Amino acid sequence: MNAIIQNPILRGFNPDPSILRVGDDYYIATSTFEWFPGVQIHHSRDLQNWRLLTRPLNRESQLDMRGAEESGGVWAPCLTHADGKFWLIFSDLKRRTGSFKDSRNYLVTADNIEGPWSDPIYLNGSGFDPSLFHDDDGRKYLLNMVWNHRNTEKGGKFGGILCQEYSVEEQRLVGPITNIYRGTDLRLTEGPHLYKRDGWYWLLTAEGGTEYNHAVTIARSRNLLGPYETDPAKHMLTSKDAPDAELQRAGHADIVETQDGEFYMVHLCSRPLPGLKRSVCGRETAIQKIIWEPGEFPRLAHGGNVPAAQVPAPNLPVQVWPEPQREFDFAPGPLPQPLQWLRTPQADRIFSLEDRPGWLRIFGRESPGNRFEHAVVMHRQTEWAYDAETEVEFAPQGYLQMAGLLCYYNAYLFHYLAITATEDGARELIVMSVKGDYPIGAVDYPLGQPIPLPATGAIRLGVSVDRDRLNFRYALPGGEWQPVPVTLDASLLADEAAGNACGSHTGAFVGMAAHDIAGTATPADFSHFRYMPRPA
Repeated sequence: MNAIIQNPILRGFNPDPSILRVGDDYYIATSTFEWFPGVQIHHSRDLQNWRLLTRPLNRESQLDMRGAEESGGVWAPCLTHADGKFWLIFSDLKRRTGSFKDSRNYLVTADNIEGPWSDPIYLNGSGFDPSLFHDDDGRKYLLNMVWNHRNTEKGGKFGGILCQEYSVEEQRLVGPITNIYRGTDLRLTEGPHLYKRDGWYWLLTAEGGTEYNHAVTIARSRNLLGPYETDPAKHMLTSKDAPDAELQRAGHADIVETQDGEFYMVHLCSRPLPGLKRSVCGRETAIQKIIWEPGEFPRLAHGGNVPAAQVPAPNLPVQVWPEPQREFDFAPGPLPQPLQWLRTPQADRIFSLEDRPGWLRIFGRESPGNRFEHAVVMHRQTEWAYDAETEVEFAPQGYLQMAGLLCYYNAYLFHYLAITATEDGARELIVMSVKGDYPIGAVDYPLGQPIPLPATGAIRLGVSVDRDRLNFRYALPGGEWQPVPVTLDASLLADEAAGNACGSHTGAFVGMAAHDIAGTATPADFSHFRYMPRPA
């Protein structure tokens, strides 16, 4: 009897999956938006056990997101393999709000999945969610949704799926541009992936938007450029009519065939807190077994179109990886793989592991949520409940400097346990919350009175999150843990709480931060960081 895969397979902020098999190895690429380095690639040999392998967009010549809006940056990568190398297509959204979208679409390649990856080739800017299709005659085609800024009808700005040939020799798009598919009446058609099978071209798209009407639609044509016939069942995967399903917001999918001829589909999903419709782990990646008979439209193996929380694993040798690193004691060298920062490719301006060996030094830069140099080093929230803690040495001169433990969704949604100082330089501990209320980005101080701190010495900071409850704690030098006397709303750090006005595509993070609004780059030194998920 086959093992059971428990969904989601990539837990915590891993949306827009693109899956690829090369021999016995499976890879999934997911979006990272404004988090740097760009694109997460996970690796598996059995479709049930996954490990984070690499983030390919890791230098300034490939990706610079300074100034990107909330939920801008890297959207919807597409990972393929052809001609003996890996091909990665992605969007870099420079503007995502208002009537316009500035979406720069790029291609990078590598001989090895772990790199080095090439500098990007610019492709186009007509829309986002680009995908590369390798036809069996050797020709290659770029697909992307087109953004129609003129259409003011709700959902109408999604203008269909464009197709254009890509010339490997010229390293550019060539020939006519054809709109091959405009979707169903659910609209918001995006996320295209194209396959060729049984004499048909099969076009898989996402529809309904990446919220609770999200869906997967498939269409087919005998000709690459159409016309495409939509699946008579319309949506092969969706949770929109199943409000009690464990996996919600199901959509944005990609299909892979195993060595044994079985088919699986990875897709975006989320796990909202019961009764709250707030997904504190963001948009995640799940997998479904599908049946794809020759010449027929594919169907979920368990029937219907609602995603299953548990699916049968393929008949492949099980490959279990070591548990991901959760405890970080810092040493010179690269930043531990599970940790990320925001937007800037110039990491040496944000942090150093060499300046004080055994410590992570974060240089206070600009204000919390700044779009250019926000000095944070953070870990994804992967479960509804977790504990995290760190220890920090920090000598602020006044209230313009602060450092500590940050629970963060974006600039408009966060809770911050921060060491700062009075105008006279006396250290104190404060809690800052930004809750997305009007005026947008306004800071609340829920603690009331600051907690006085000794003039010197390392302060331990911790947090416990249990579904929608968030409680900070602290410990003075040589002392025991003390609760911070306020309970905060952890469910605010979620896509649904963000709303489209301030970005709603990422997920909650927890980690270390330093800020210096005075511009003097006052450093904060962190001795360690722990992130421990637990059952909720």
